[in-house]
Formats: sequence, structure tokens, C-alpha cells
Amino acid sequence: MAMDDELSGVQKGAILLIALGPERSAEIFKYLKEEEIEDLTLEIANTRSVTPAVKEQVLEEFYQVCLAQQYIAEGGIGYAKELLEKALGAEKALDVIGKLTASLQVKPFEFIRKTEASQLLNFIQDEHPQTIALILSYLSASQAAMIVGALPPERQADVAKRIALMDRTSPDVIKEVERILETKLASLVNQDYTVIGGVDSVVEILNTVDRSTEKHIMETLEIDEPELADEIRKKMFVFEDILLLDDRAIQRVLRDVDNGDLAIALKSANEEVQNAIFNNLSKRLAVMIKEDMEFMGPVRMKDVEEAQQKIVNVIRRLEDSAEIVISRGGGDEIVV
Repeated sequence: MAMDDELSGVQKGAILLIALGPERSAEIFKYLKEEEIEDLTLEIANTRSVTPAVKEQVLEEFYQVCLAQQYIAEGGIGYAKELLEKALGAEKALDVIGKLTASLQVKPFEFIRKTEASQLLNFIQDEHPQTIALILSYLSASQAAMIVGALPPERQADVAKRIALMDRTSPDVIKEVERILETKLASLVNQDYTVIGGVDSVVEILNTVDRSTEKHIMETLEIDEPELADEIRKKMFVFEDILLLDDRAIQRVLRDVDNGDLAIALKSANEEVQNAIFNNLSKRLAVMIKEDMEFMGPVRMKDVEEAQQKIVNVIRRLEDSAEIVISRGGGDEIVV
């Protein structure tokens, strides 16, 4: 195997995944595009052997690039260069920064990720809803949720809708918005066309805001954009999120769930979810469900997803009627 400097990016990626092992590699694959997965899989298949020296070099480069990315997020390229020079020397620092800027572009609005949400709200609350949606799409879900929750009710659903319908944004638009914020917060960062926003983005935000804000946004969207509201609602609580319920809530849900649907829904569930369900069933019923799962044989994924969605619908209905409480990351107030 060639030394590190002679390897292509795909070859280094394949070596890194081999070194990390199948479980961690599988998690990384979830964030890659299909063509990237195909290229890496092919390269892994064609990699017969890797010397310890090459593996060590690839892992070290990966660590240095991750370190540089963290420094850039904290204080920009200048700050990252300064810290890396102290740690690695001037020549090596330039090399790492060069590799980073060539492959891992700095995300737009990275400079506001360290800004307090309340402070950022003061800067953007009077902007056009589309501008607010663009900025929130680049923030963490917790930051975006705090800002959405603080917006006037009449603007919350509008901003949420714009985030959900957002797809790709021109670099010129991003530059212009960043330029406006530059004098108030920090310098702009360039990037190529970037996939942002979308339904998954607004779902993550809605799962984090307080329940009253979520309900207001969803009720407004159901009137203005019923199809979009339905798509968002289906993704807001997935079957695996049943782990967010306490035992009493799970027992309440199971009283309204058909045993046949439960057996099918658990076919593809992970061990933790299965245990959470079985631990809240009677021993006799748990044994019966397990036997049904074993005897039914292979089940189409479509049928599994439909069964899981039925259970999710039960959970959402019980939450809406205040019979159960879903533990959220946001600000739900629970009166004991």
C-alpha cells in the first residue's frame, strides 16, 4: 500500500472506515450520498492489505483535520491556523488547513453558532421570514427552536413553512445575507450550493420547541399547507422515539394497540425498543407476541412501517389528549 501522500481521497476514506470497523462505518454511511457509498464500498473491496504505518498516517490526518474544523468553528480560519501552528508547527498547520479548505468547506453562518440565541433574535427578528428561515436552517436545532419560540405567533408558522420548503440556496444569496449580518456579528464564509432546510430540518426544530409553539405552527400549516403538515407530522415522532416515554405512558399506549400490529412493528425494532415494549407487557402476552414474531416469518418493510405508524398515531393522539407526556428537549412544563 502506498504511503499517505500518494493516496487519493477515496483510498484514505476506505482505509479510515476499515480502521474504524463495520459498526462505526455503518453509522458514517448514513450521512453519505449513494455515489459516495458506492465509491467507498468498491475501494474497501479492492483494498487487500494496509500496513500499520499507512493506517496510522491516515488516522492522524483525519484527527488533525477534525481538530482544524473544530478550531475554525470556534474562531475562524485565522484562529485555527494560530492554534495548529502551536501544536503542529507552521508548515504542518498550513498543510492541514489546505486539505480542510479543499475538502471540508466551512458552513455558512458558522460564526453565529456561538452566539446566544436571545442576542441573535434581536438581530434577525425584523428580517424577512425567508431570511430568518435561511439563517435558522444553518443553526443547531436547539438554537433555532429558541428563536422560533420567541417569534410572534403569526410569524412562527410562516418561518417553519419556509424552512420545510427550502431546498437549495444560491451562494450569492447566502453571501448577501451574511454581508448584512457581518457588521453586527462576524465575517462571512463562502460556500458552494448547499442543501439546507427541508422537512427534516423543521421536524427537528418542532421536536425541540415547547408544545404550545409546536401546536400553533402545526395547526396553521394544516390550514395553509395540509400536505406539508401531514408530511411533517409523520416524521415528528418516529417509532423508535417510544423510548422517550416512561413505563406508565408505554403501558397506556399498548392498551390501544392491536397485538398483531405490535408483533409486525417490532420485527425491525432494535433490542432496546423491544425490551421497552416487552417489559411493559404481561409475561404471558410478551411470550405470545414473541411467538407471533417468530412464526410469521419474513415481513415486508412496507408492512412494518405501516404497523409502526399506527402505533405512532396512537401515541400522538394520546399526547394531544394529555393522557401521556413525551419527554422533549425543549421547554414543556410538567405540573406534578
